[in-house]
Amino acid sequence: MKQQQFRRRRAGAALVLVTILALLIGALASGGTSHPPKPPPSAHPAKTRPTTAPAQALAEKQEDAIDSVLAYTPAVVQGGTKGNEVALTFDDGPGPYTQQLVNTLDALHVQATFFAIGLEERYFSEGTLQELRSGDVVGDHTESHPMMAQLSAHDQREQLQEQIYRIQLLGGPTPRLFRPPYGSFDATTFRELKHLHLLMILWSTDTGDYARPGVQTIVQRTLAGAHPGAIILLHDAGGNREETVAALPAIVQGLRARGLRPVTVPQLLLDDPPPPGQSIPTNLSGG
Repeated sequence: MKQQQFRRRRAGAALVLVTILALLIGALASGGTSHPPKPPPSAHPAKTRPTTAPAQALAEKQEDAIDSVLAYTPAVVQGGTKGNEVALTFDDGPGPYTQQLVNTLDALHVQATFFAIGLEERYFSEGTLQELRSGDVVGDHTESHPMMAQLSAHDQREQLQEQIYRIQLLGGPTPRLFRPPYGSFDATTFRELKHLHLLMILWSTDTGDYARPGVQTIVQRTLAGAHPGAIILLHDAGGNREETVAALPAIVQGLRARGLRPVTVPQLLLDDPPPPGQSIPTNLSGG
């Protein structure tokens, strides 16, 4: 009797052990390895790269133009002055007004350059996706919009790389252009940019639209600073941008009336690059 009870206990213990081992094996197979959460639907890679041969060839020429300029300067304030092109650029997006702004540019048959903040992609990535679908250029405006000159080399590198990763996650081309928040940069910034093959794009005209001075003032400031090779600073986020959106038709009409054509920064660098020796300021005010 005692032997039968002992055998039953031993068999029961063996069964429990086998069950525990099976559970452990199942856990290791299914959940033992940590997997990153799937990105939200809007963050799935989108087919945003040029698909036609002429568009692809143009994109490659623009990449070559950026490399060519990088070979003799780490930063650009404006393009050359021999052509008839100006670059409209927009900072601090994406945001609540980005899609409306892109729709307005599309209606005007204008492509622009957007310097996007990585963290904003968590909420407004559809705006960036729309920019990419429209053929606009998306540059790096850091992950969280800090004063770069106040950061260590490690932190500056993180700010640059994290934003790049977010654009790549959206299926966009790896950013090649960088704009420093607040115009803040130092020698460390240039070293990090060189490592990432990024060209710093500053500006020749600050419209001050971030302060909401009124539609007419934004138009007047833009046109006053418009000349061949000008790089014009505007904003698509960072606050209420209704005035900026409303100013765009008059801005584009005014540029065209002067014989000036609004283009992206890479197109400007391809058609009329800045001459070597362009002075680079140590800091700028703006956003």
